[in-house]
Amino acid sequence: MSQANRYGSAGGRRIAGVSWAMWGADNMRTTSSTLLKAAHRKAQRPERLRGFLLIAPLAVFLAFTFLAPISSFLVRAVYDPLIADAFPNTVDALKSWKPSEGTPPEAVFRAFRDELLITRDRGTIGAVGQRLNRDAAGMRSLVQRGLSITDQTGVTEWKPVFVGANEQWALPETWSIIKNAGSRFTLSHLLQAVDLVKTEDGSIELRPEDQRVNNYLLVRTLLVGLAIMTLSTLLAFPIALAIARASPSAARWMMTIVLLQFWTSVLARIVSWIVLLQNRGVVNDLLVATGVIAEQQRLALIYNMLGTILVGTYAMLPLVILPIYSVMKLIPPSYLRAATSLGAHPFEAFWRVYFPLTLPGIGAGASTAFILSIGYFVTPALVGGQSGTLYSNIIAYHMQTSLNWALAAALSIVILVVVISLYTVLNRYMRDRKA
Repeated sequence: MSQANRYGSAGGRRIAGVSWAMWGADNMRTTSSTLLKAAHRKAQRPERLRGFLLIAPLAVFLAFTFLAPISSFLVRAVYDPLIADAFPNTVDALKSWKPSEGTPPEAVFRAFRDELLITRDRGTIGAVGQRLNRDAAGMRSLVQRGLSITDQTGVTEWKPVFVGANEQWALPETWSIIKNAGSRFTLSHLLQAVDLVKTEDGSIELRPEDQRVNNYLLVRTLLVGLAIMTLSTLLAFPIALAIARASPSAARWMMTIVLLQFWTSVLARIVSWIVLLQNRGVVNDLLVATGVIAEQQRLALIYNMLGTILVGTYAMLPLVILPIYSVMKLIPPSYLRAATSLGAHPFEAFWRVYFPLTLPGIGAGASTAFILSIGYFVTPALVGGQSGTLYSNIIAYHMQTSLNWALAAALSIVILVVVISLYTVLNRYMRDRKA
């Protein structure tokens, strides 16, 4: 037994020695690999620095001309200092006041009177009235009328003067509007962009049914984008397939025809579609001449949702054809021949071998068509009519007509979140397919 133990202990020492030797070898390899990687990174550092210096001017240009303007615009959705800057003392005095207490104390009216005069002298009274009028109709005229009584002299208490001039100054709702608008950072614009409103007790609820416009337009825009994406993809796939399988000379001519609309003004293209689709246009005249429809049954093909979808599909078609064609061009024809030689029907070979290989191009083209179509502005404005108005048109309205840039920025954030979410889902789906 002692001899066996001796042999066993000796064998254990040999095994332990081998293990320590293997660990040492592995440690040396790991250390060598780390040193080589560090040396490689150090050798590549000048190349990376040169590459960074080459793209630095472009990065600075994009930062100043693209990122900075968009960021400053989107910040308007949550940062609104106009009332806080115009009435700082009034807002401070209203912080300790609650609407349940009724009309605010005299200190609020005195501060409000003094700051009305300052606002008038600065020339910002119109902007202030317009800002308050967004929260409640009639506030602009109320502020203007209140300004007319601020020049009185010898007044010791301003509360009776304001209330006597207009009973609305005695209502807690009036001062609640000023108090809520006096916050520099606010979520009211983002809530309004999704048809929500914050009540006096702090809860969030849907706006009255007759004021719910934005969510309806968002759903309509997404449906229009989905329709344009589907139609343009269905039309682009056979066109791209024909170009990919054509001879080089024929493919060049076909590609020239596809790209022809890029060489034409957007306005000219839209006007051409109006000529084609209007009530007395080419399409309706042709249908009447061939007896397909009667003179009294001319189709409404323009200035509605149908016109937006048709013209949008035409505009998106080249942008979907190009990525699909670029993928099809890289698929060797031998794949289909191999599948048919193994006994597959030509359609089965196409559907199970060729079509899956084109999915990256289809995904790229379809996502491009969808994202661009939900951001359309010119096409719906010219051919959409009342029923073809999209989300981008309401953003343009607040930018150009109502001058409510804060709400326009909030609406832009909503559509931006939708686009990023859809892109993230699509990107994850394509990554899972590759895995």
